[in-house]
Order: sequence, then structure tokens, then C-alpha cells
Amino acid sequence: MTSKTPFVLVHGAWHGGWCWNRVRPLLEQKGHRVFTPTLTGLGERAHLREPVPKLETHILDVLGLLESEELNNATLVGHSWGGMVVTAVADRAKQRIKRLVYLDAAVPGDGADFASHIPGIDSESAERRRAAFRQLSPDGIWVPVMGPEVVGVTVPDDADWFRRRSTPHPLGTWLEPVRFTNGGHGGIGKTYVLATKPLTTVMGYPAHGEVAKRGGEWTYREIATGHQMMVTEPARTAELLIEAAATASLA
Repeated sequence: MTSKTPFVLVHGAWHGGWCWNRVRPLLEQKGHRVFTPTLTGLGERAHLREPVPKLETHILDVLGLLESEELNNATLVGHSWGGMVVTAVADRAKQRIKRLVYLDAAVPGDGADFASHIPGIDSESAERRRAAFRQLSPDGIWVPVMGPEVVGVTVPDDADWFRRRSTPHPLGTWLEPVRFTNGGHGGIGKTYVLATKPLTTVMGYPAHGEVAKRGGEWTYREIATGHQMMVTEPARTAELLIEAAATASLA
């Protein structure tokens, strides 16, 4: 089968490349090359905890993949916190990316961190979010794994799988700002997929959905499931990714 658009799927906090196990084969069946990197310090790379990974570490993880695999016209996908990573990668590697897809994910502006990525957030609200993040980390370094029910995984077998595979996440990556040198994601076509049952309002993702609804460089889509769409609705998630990859680029 002839290879089509390469996909690079970037996971969110506490995850690893394993979270795409139900989506990856569906994309590969359609002839796509699929890469599911695990970011340093997480998943099967949890032994790489020292030095503690920074946001820059995770950005370089994905940039290194794009470069070492010599990927071009790639569809770069970020889930949840992974939106921070793919936005920074897009800023630095525009020439390799055909389209960005945000799956219920953060879309930071220049200088924003995971607390302040929400459109229209004020500085006091962002600082309260940073304080809340710090409270989640007993040692001030790592954020313990959240229960699967917090992210919408309620089927017992799925929840057990989630618990077994999840690993703590480095707190600092949530507090470090993204810095652009090349206009951020500007100039790249983007799709935003919002999970609607339930909405992840506490993380601000519906606000990004509202921005995407305005069009321009954005296409807006919804998926009627919870935040962990790749686990709870893998077939529909794969369909939306394939649709996004087939959308004409802006160039």
C-alpha cells in the first residue's frame, strides 16, 4: 500500500506513546506512516527522570523525530498538554509540517505556559492556576498520576489499562512558557477537535474551540466523548485525523 501523510502523534501529561495503541493501527491500515513518540521521563522512558525533563526537552524530542526520520508534509497532532509541545515544534519546523491537529488541547501564544494558554485569561487567574498545579505536586518536581475517571475513562478494563501505563509528569513543563522565534503556528492550517461529553472546561479547551469556530486558518470539529478520545472513541478519532490530513494546506 502506498504511504500517505505521515502522522506524528504527541501525547499529553502522564501518558506515553502507548495511549495511541488503538488509533495507530487504524491510520496504518489506510497507508499512513505513524509515529507515536514517548516524551522523555514518561511511559517506557520513565527511567530518564534525571535530569528532570523540561518543556524544551520534550520539544527537542519531537523535533529530533521529525529530523531523524526526515519527515515532510507531516500531520502533527497534540493531545491535551501535548498541544504546548506541538505548537513550539511548529514554530521551529514549519517546513516539515502540513497540518496541525489539536485534540482537546492547549494552544499557547508566545510567552504562555500551561496555566495561561486559555484565550482571554487574566494574569491573576493564570497565577491561581499555577498555584493549583504546584499543590498537585507533593515534592514540587513531579505531578502524580490522576485517576482515569478524571479524564473520562470509566470502562473498568480501560481504566485498569490507563492506571497501569500512566506515569508521573514533570511539574516544570507546566510552568515554563513557550517562546516563538518564527511566528508560532501562524501560516499552518489547523484543526481543533473538542471533546464534548463532558467538556474539559476546567482546562480551558472549549475556549480554544470557540476560536477555531471563527475559521481562518482553523477548522473546528467535535467528538461526542470525553477527554481521552483516543481510548474511548479510537475509530472516530482516526477518522477525524485522516480528514484533517486530507485538508488542503495553506501554502
